Amino acid sequence: MLTKMGKRARTTYDAVAPEYAEHFRNELDGKPLDRELLQRFAAKLKGQGIVLEVGCGPGQVGDYIRQFGVTVYGSDLSYVSLVAGRSVYGEVPYVQSDMLALCVADETVVGVLAFYAIVHLSNAELDAAIREMYRTLRPGGTAFLAFHIGEETRHIDEFLGKQVDIEFQFFRTERVVASLEAAGFQRIEPTEREPYPEAEHPSRRAYVFATKPE
Repeated sequence: MLTKMGKRARTTYDAVAPEYAEHFRNELDGKPLDRELLQRFAAKLKGQGIVLEVGCGPGQVGDYIRQFGVTVYGSDLSYVSLVAGRSVYGEVPYVQSDMLALCVADETVVGVLAFYAIVHLSNAELDAAIREMYRTLRPGGTAFLAFHIGEETRHIDEFLGKQVDIEFQFFRTERVVASLEAAGFQRIEPTEREPYPEAEHPSRRAYVFATKPE
């Protein structure tokens, strides 16, 4: 059963799906560090098996790493967003699924990509989502998360020209690292950066690589 935040996220992204797919289609063009880290992630996992992108939306980030030879499956709460993604990126594998209870068997993927996918989770839900990432990864697999740095919760009621009701949760990097450690991840590598003012919301960003032990 979806949480309250999950239901609000699904409703919001269902409402803005076509606009979101178009607006964020080329979002990585102005984000050099994002591209560099995504390419590193892709290079590590190319040819190893399936990478699961959770909270993929229409799939623009998964499409980016796919060009480097990675097999990517997308997962998102919003079926309307998945349909919008197919209209842009073609018939790539997507499944509607809650990242707190992924429709993926244990130890079946080599990578989990959560690029700003945790921004609509509470603190308690963050831990549950990371445990799900750990569960689905094969031993030696890699998780890669990106998120806004902070402690605040920001509510918005307008997004891409539509009335919505949704909150964005910011996390301290050490909070996410602690959650990864508690789930069992090792070799945790965080990176932080200042915002790219012309390309995104002006918040500091964090990126974390984490490995499931062999």
